[in-house]
Amino acid sequence: MTRKNHKLRHASTSTSELDKARASGKKISIPSLKLVVLKPIGYPLRSIGDERPISITTDNIKLFEAYAKEQWSGFYVKEGDFLFDQFMYPDFAFEVVKVSPRGGGRISNKTEIRLKVDTLSPVVREIPKVKFSDVIGHEKAKNKCKIIQKYLKYPEKFGEWAPKNILFYGPPGTGKTMMAKALASETNVPIFLTRATDLIGLHVGDGARRVHQLFGEARESAPCIIFIDELDAIGLDRRYQSIRGDVSEIVNALLSEMDGLNPNLGIVTIGATNAPELLDPAIRNRFEEEIEFPLPTKEERFEILKLYAKRLPLPVKVNLWKIAEETEGFSGRDLREKILKNALHMAILKNRRIIDEKILREVLTFARKQLKMDGWTGMFL
Repeated sequence: MTRKNHKLRHASTSTSELDKARASGKKISIPSLKLVVLKPIGYPLRSIGDERPISITTDNIKLFEAYAKEQWSGFYVKEGDFLFDQFMYPDFAFEVVKVSPRGGGRISNKTEIRLKVDTLSPVVREIPKVKFSDVIGHEKAKNKCKIIQKYLKYPEKFGEWAPKNILFYGPPGTGKTMMAKALASETNVPIFLTRATDLIGLHVGDGARRVHQLFGEARESAPCIIFIDELDAIGLDRRYQSIRGDVSEIVNALLSEMDGLNPNLGIVTIGATNAPELLDPAIRNRFEEEIEFPLPTKEERFEILKLYAKRLPLPVKVNLWKIAEETEGFSGRDLREKILKNALHMAILKNRRIIDEKILREVLTFARKQLKMDGWTGMFL
């Protein structure tokens, strides 16, 4: 791409005082700007389904200023205009949020150009209110969590034998995230929740920075838990390189943090995946233990239905044991969201004061069809 010439250019598409003056043939006196503050906005085009916020920053303010002047020296700008970086396809946009003098002017070599960055974290930090009693079954995971509890309360006593990296795996909706939240709640420590896809940045180096940011924030809040969901999104076996894309920088950053190159005393990293067999061996080997979260048994489905039925604002007048018998292949989330929640909504829609057998049967029939369409065909009796 050829660089622009340095003739005076207007950054806005709207008619301005500058344009009017040019049209009238008047002599134009354009002040040089002392200051321009730019805010990253993003690309004019974006893929459907990409909900990640736009995030861009710089590690060297002076370098960014020189880069900006190289592109936009000679441009006339005022507040509200947009400047496009022609070297970041397809033209990354910056909004001019402040100029001095306020009326606008020309960017010159003497203009100070600042980058206004909104700090975007791919991490949610919270102290949940979920309890172990909310998680039905999964006794092996609960026992491991009891060991982790002791470590988080007395990290110095474990030394090199600390339970630092644990992998939860199993079908969606089986309680992996809930178990991690319950561990944080029962131990009264914060949990940093993130999806592996949120660690993938827009530009080279973004992903590694996000990983180091995640562990840096965790070190400041230790003792704490880091929970990374959908780990296979970045940890996919290298044999599937065409699918996983170039995420090597993120993987390397994650491996270095999990290896303990930095002191991570009082930090437990829990990864979660639906497909552990697809993980790269380098990632998988960093986890000291893998804990399976299987679909609930008939008895567990009954307990899940009872637990959540009690919380509904309408009474449930149904034989829940019979429903449990007929929902093989349903996860705990399915029972809560696809059965009980939809039954409640249907009862409200029909102005019913109770959730009866007829309503639940109707919801169950629809839920079974939906789960089969989602790929669970063959799991039902």
